[in-house]
Amino acid sequence: MKTIIVVMGVSGSGKTTVAAMLAGALGARFLEGDDLHPRANVEKMKSGTPLTDADRLPWLQSIAREIDVWRVQGEKGVVTCSALKRAYRAIIVGDRPEVALVYLRGARDLIQRRMAARHEHFMPVGLLDSQFATLQEPEPDEHPIIVDVEGVPSDIVAEIMRRLGK
Repeated sequence: MKTIIVVMGVSGSGKTTVAAMLAGALGARFLEGDDLHPRANVEKMKSGTPLTDADRLPWLQSIAREIDVWRVQGEKGVVTCSALKRAYRAIIVGDRPEVALVYLRGARDLIQRRMAARHEHFMPVGLLDSQFATLQEPEPDEHPIIVDVEGVPSDIVAEIMRRLGK
């Protein structure tokens, strides 16, 4: 049974909002994956510099460790992570049968408008192009739940819950 959900997508796709609401609906723990970024990564992104795979590796490993703690403790959890590349998803989802992947997919224009409306977030709108350039949408063999982000968060969460069979 899928007891841990990774909510992925580009910056501005609504990961934090949707994942927090989903965790509440599931009675699960919530982890904002960005909180595990090393300070150097945050500073790099704030300055408008995209992260490299080497920058991301310790962050992804930290998320994977948190997921493994939940697994060992038998906890339900929802974690956000951009998880833009298949290789990143292999680190955090990998062969963990308890983990489901939810991909929040949206049009670039919509996400850009949402990012422009955000305040106090370290990710500048200028990095959106690099996010989309890096994005490798999940393949069918990754068994993603793909949800369009055009709707309101409550509808997105309801659709995820429906697709999870909850």
